[in-house]
Amino acid sequence: MVFNTGAALLDAIVLAVVSRDKDGTYGYKITQEVREAIDISESTLYPVLRRLQKDECLEVYDKEYGGRNRRYYKVTSKGDAQLNLYKGEWRQYSSKISMILQEV
Repeated sequence: MVFNTGAALLDAIVLAVVSRDKDGTYGYKITQEVREAIDISESTLYPVLRRLQKDECLEVYDKEYGGRNRRYYKVTSKGDAQLNLYKGEWRQYSSKISMILQEV
């Protein structure tokens, strides 16, 4: 994709993906789902997850899977509120850009 993905859009995409599963989801699965929308590496995604955790938008817990611990991420109520804000902003932004591009 030729368009750059800013931090806010990346946060919105990650929160949307994690919010799909109310019990939480793990990092590799998040990476795969985010890659359906944008090209992203795990080395880019994990700092986003840590930032969202630090901002109290995600909570983290470990769960055993196949004899090993797997780290899961779950959206908090603060994360839900932030995601709703992002959704509203995105509707406005994408609508304005679409109008401009359709006029050309």
